[in-house]
Amino acid sequence: MLQKIFVAALSLLSYSFAKAQTASVRIDTTATAAPAEDDKKEPTLSITGSVDAYYRNDLSDVKTNSYTSFTPLHNSFALGMASIKFEHKGKKVTAVADLGFGPRARDFSYTDDGITQAIKQAYVSYAPADWVKFTMGTWGTHVGYELLDPQLNRNYTMSYMFTNGPFSHTGFKAEFTKGKSGFMIGVANPTDFRIPPEGLINKKSLLAQYSFAASDNLKFFLNYVGGQNPDTSKTNQFDAVITAKVSDKFNVGFNGTVNSTQLWDGTKNIESKSWWGSALYLNFDPQSWFGLTLRGELFSDKNQFKAFSSASEGGSIFATTLSANFKTGGFIFIPEFRLDNANKKVLFTNKDGDLTKSAASFIFAAIYSF
Repeated sequence: MLQKIFVAALSLLSYSFAKAQTASVRIDTTATAAPAEDDKKEPTLSITGSVDAYYRNDLSDVKTNSYTSFTPLHNSFALGMASIKFEHKGKKVTAVADLGFGPRARDFSYTDDGITQAIKQAYVSYAPADWVKFTMGTWGTHVGYELLDPQLNRNYTMSYMFTNGPFSHTGFKAEFTKGKSGFMIGVANPTDFRIPPEGLINKKSLLAQYSFAASDNLKFFLNYVGGQNPDTSKTNQFDAVITAKVSDKFNVGFNGTVNSTQLWDGTKNIESKSWWGSALYLNFDPQSWFGLTLRGELFSDKNQFKAFSSASEGGSIFATTLSANFKTGGFIFIPEFRLDNANKKVLFTNKDGDLTKSAASFIFAAIYSF
């Protein structure tokens, strides 16, 4: 309940900053003026990518204690994802084809079959002015703090909020900026579906985001996604992210989310039930080549929508993850220790097969990006 109150308070706080600075837009009234330098620029093609692999060991010596995305294996070496991104950018139009191969990409595109599971993102954007941009295609969600590509996160294992929130959207969105404020509005297929399932072809999700940069060191993001699910239930999810740079060596991140779902009784949608989560990220970089991140996350699933769906009853989890980042060039080595504590003995098991409240694991991950 405190986390729900905090997200609501954050919405009010961000609203109070909503007096944005007026953008300065240059208007050229000379019909015969020579083309600007930007008009002469040729389109550019950039190619980036990454490869990652990991080893995970559950300290209880069991395979069933992993309930977050992308790291399910125990006592095994595993490929994460081989990724390559093509971005062709002109003065006003940008086209992106972002492809991934391996278990991480397959789990991300879980609603697709065959070769289309390799599509992480594929979209075209048109920016007629520097304050507005329109995008159509498939892109990673705006909801949450963590991202699919491992080199963009400080922890290698994912949070419960990332695992149970949206992964991607396929549709159309418009983004606007004015001074320190930004706003996005969009419409998309049901969450995570590139091709809508039968019966949901005419159903769409509404997307929205408001962002405010209070300063170069403090930024707020308020996110929303809502629509109908394949089981005909209806979902509304509100999400908040704060990033704050305290010093050159220390920064903080916060993510809070609340999902409310109206169940379907066979004829109509009935009362709403919810799940929610909240996470704090403490990032410390004493050296340019070395950093530490401590993530603390509280995830509540008392209605058994997500992590507790296979348990005998619902509950909550407090997960603590400590990760070190050793960096040189495009290479990152991450040793990580994780401890998940549930409030009931209904989810995790020990090596004897008995239910227990906690599960501990460690991971070594290697990531190279270019």
